[in-house]
Amino acid sequence: MLLLHLLQIEDLYGYQLSQLIHQHSNGILKIPEGSMYPTLYRLLDKGYITDYKKQVGKRLTRVYYHLEPQGQEYLSELLDDYTKVTEGIQLLLSYRGDDGGTQK
Repeated sequence: MLLLHLLQIEDLYGYQLSQLIHQHSNGILKIPEGSMYPTLYRLLDKGYITDYKKQVGKRLTRVYYHLEPQGQEYLSELLDDYTKVTEGIQLLLSYRGDDGGTQK
């Protein structure tokens, strides 16, 4: 979800994605590259994102990732699911056992 969110803003390469997640979460979140790239490859395989190579300098080539319309739809679904799960967690955490013992 986080990768797709960042890619809806602009095309980014892997290291940028990792750094933006770390930076914009105030250092709370850090996605190791070893787990980020397999996720990017799965998103590529499903057609949610595409990639392209861009030469930077004389010898360095970076692989940039681009969010496709199908990926935007998938991101919307993930955000809906996230909202529902977060709401459910908040409801559960606010439960204090004062419902008279009835089960819901």
